[in-house]
Amino acid sequence: MGLDKSYYLWCFITILMERKLIITIDGPSGAGKSTLSRLLAEKLNYTYIDSGALYRAVALKVKQSGVDPDDDASLCRLCNTLILSFQQDKGRLTVMLDGREVTDAIRAPEISLLASRVSSRKVVRDALLGVQRRLGDGGGIVVEGRDMGTVVFPAAEVKFFLDASLEARGRRRCDQYRAQGKTYALGAVTRDMEKRDSDDTQRALSPLKPADGAFIIDSTDMSIEDVVEEMLKAVERYLSPSSKLNNRGR
Repeated sequence: MGLDKSYYLWCFITILMERKLIITIDGPSGAGKSTLSRLLAEKLNYTYIDSGALYRAVALKVKQSGVDPDDDASLCRLCNTLILSFQQDKGRLTVMLDGREVTDAIRAPEISLLASRVSSRKVVRDALLGVQRRLGDGGGIVVEGRDMGTVVFPAAEVKFFLDASLEARGRRRCDQYRAQGKTYALGAVTRDMEKRDSDDTQRALSPLKPADGAFIIDSTDMSIEDVVEEMLKAVERYLSPSSKLNNRGR
């Protein structure tokens, strides 16, 4: 139409600034949700929210407190006294639990497995549901987790389900650990992931699955840049006046 790319991008960003969306990214552990959610949020000038950090923080608190993860009454009391916040530090999202930074501590394999266990408890999900929805007030967020598009924000305008092969996810998680100065065997990491995949997809409460209308992306053989580009195209299609999604009035 004679419009250069820079002008088209300016038009897209202008529309986006006027209409703040809720964008959800769900998927299994190690699929790259955190990295891609953060990058997408930066591209759109949106707020990035790592919902999984909430459950990991609960799991860490459970471990530190010696609480039985199957004791609903104790879990309820723990969640009611939890002091949790997110902070941006030089482009890095840090997680604060009871006044201490726990960003790396909540990523340990044993905490990941415990997070899957406590997240299956209704009292925990009920306690954190309101927290997550308040974070989404006003839109303008990219939020990632396992049930963001299915349960927490079922009316989100744009939903993604990000997946990758178990082997690819295991390698990525091992690379992440090495960057933190930690070493875990690939076999052990993939076994833990496989166990968590099973727990998350088979649980009765808020199981891991693609949301209705979600864009499903298999990132196994895709670069980070390619996935972000695919996501941006999906957001652009939603904002397009001719978009079928818009015509459905979501």
